[in-house]
Amino acid sequence: MRDWLVALRAPGLGHQGLRQALERLGDVHTLVRADSATLERAGIGAEAIEAIRHPDEALLARDQRWLEHEGHHLLTLGDEDYPPLLRRIASPPAALWVAGDPALLWTPQVAIVGSRNPTRGGFDHAGDFSATLGAHGFTITSGLAAGIDITAHRAVLDRGLPTIAVMGTGPDVVYPAAHRDDAARIARQGAVVTEFTPGTTARPSHFPGRNRIIAGLSLGVLVVEAGMKSGSLITARLAAEQGREVFALPGSLHNPMAKGCHRLIKQGARLTEATEDIVEALAPVAAELADALRERLGAPASVPAKADAAAAHDGFDDDPDYARLLEAIGHDPVAIDRVIESSGLRAREVSSMLLMLELRDRVELLPGGRVCLRAPTTP
Repeated sequence: MRDWLVALRAPGLGHQGLRQALERLGDVHTLVRADSATLERAGIGAEAIEAIRHPDEALLARDQRWLEHEGHHLLTLGDEDYPPLLRRIASPPAALWVAGDPALLWTPQVAIVGSRNPTRGGFDHAGDFSATLGAHGFTITSGLAAGIDITAHRAVLDRGLPTIAVMGTGPDVVYPAAHRDDAARIARQGAVVTEFTPGTTARPSHFPGRNRIIAGLSLGVLVVEAGMKSGSLITARLAAEQGREVFALPGSLHNPMAKGCHRLIKQGARLTEATEDIVEALAPVAAELADALRERLGAPASVPAKADAAAAHDGFDDDPDYARLLEAIGHDPVAIDRVIESSGLRAREVSSMLLMLELRDRVELLPGGRVCLRAPTTP
């Protein structure tokens, strides 16, 4: 781990430079132990070479102290636990600092972003879409910013569901500071993620990079409200460039916070009026990712979808975890947080499993974060 800390602390190298150097030299162990001439041939600048050859031990100790805390992780690009969707983008971070559950980064995610100064309707839409998509098994990812971002995070947290916050600061620096308690709550219930080393403060240049991670982790991005110069449009553009779905809520012609969404729709974003628009578009790839997560956690993957989606028995009843979950649901509507408590399963597992059950028509997800068994269809 020390080798990675040394490389990540090299000034002027950056994640792209580090990835390129690793491609030329093979691995971080070789990079850190190479002589100056070898590092120079690998395209590393003089300042970074000096830092690699003579690292700042105080900074390394700071990083190590952060990692020693329970729930703190460093996922490097070569790790098996590195999120698969993010690995596919053109410029994946060489490493991610994670406070919380790193396995959550494998779950099917929808990014919800928008204005820092939304209308009352924007706040309501952000909360409603976030809560409903969370109940459908999607993890909500956003940037911890004021306005739409924090509203989306809080909506799922209040329902006992996980969320992911991607920051443009170090993992120990919360921006804005007013959201420090929210960040701590997200770390306990979900995951806080950043590519920046501990101690890094907020700078305007950091946030486009933060936005590429939000888009890269997610299957799709929903823009709730955005002005014509909103940073959310950057996230949407990056998502489109990465081959992800972009969704936008239409609004009043007289609402300046709707103009960015209307522009996105003109450019090909999906006009979105209900969560069903998002679920239907993302369900096929979400199912694949949910299965990949269960395999990564050591649980058997769910069975492939059958031609008859309403088949009464599809293998879920033979899986002990699914059987516990189905028993906790029942035929009467029940709150998802009660299902989590009754089943004894973790929230992130329940989210993915509910998504799979809904795709196979075994359960019905209802407004208000409730769920019930779906009545079998008669032939």
